[in-house]
Order: sequence, then C-alpha cells, then structure tokens
Amino acid sequence: MAKAIKAYRHITTTPEFKEIERLRSRARHNEAAALRRAAEVERKKWQTKIADNEAALADKEVALADMDTVIAEKDAEIARLRAQLGDKQ
Repeated sequence: MAKAIKAYRHITTTPEFKEIERLRSRARHNEAAALRRAAEVERKKWQTKIADNEAALADKEVALADMDTVIAEKDAEIARLRAQLGDKQ
C-alpha cells in the first residue's frame, strides 16, 4: 500500500499531471459557462415568445370586446324593431 501511495504522490506532482488537471478544470469551467450562456439565450427566447403571446391575447380580447359591443348594439336594434312591430299590430 505504501508503494501505491508513493507512486500516486509521485505521479500527481509531475508537471504533465498538473497540466492535464489544469486543462480538465478549464474544460469543466468552459462547459459550465457555455451551459449558462445557452440557458440564458433559451430563457430570453421563451420570454420573447411569452410576451408575443400575451400581446396577441390582449389584441384578441380587444377584438372580442368590440364584437360584444356590436352584438349589444344589434340586440338593442332588434328589441327596438320588435317594439315597433308590436305597436303596429
């Protein structure tokens, strides 16, 4: 066991091992940064889609309100015409 520990310590102190570990650490850091950037881009994309959908929904609600007004006006006109017909009969 002592030989294994000594060999491990010897290997881990070599410049080659230290460089490999430095490169591994840098690769992990770069991967994490890339994932964070990708997540941020995706989040912004979805926020834009949500905002667009909310705007479209608001436009449709305005159109529905306008249609409700037209329907109410038509109902009032129908009631007025019925009243006129009732007076004539």
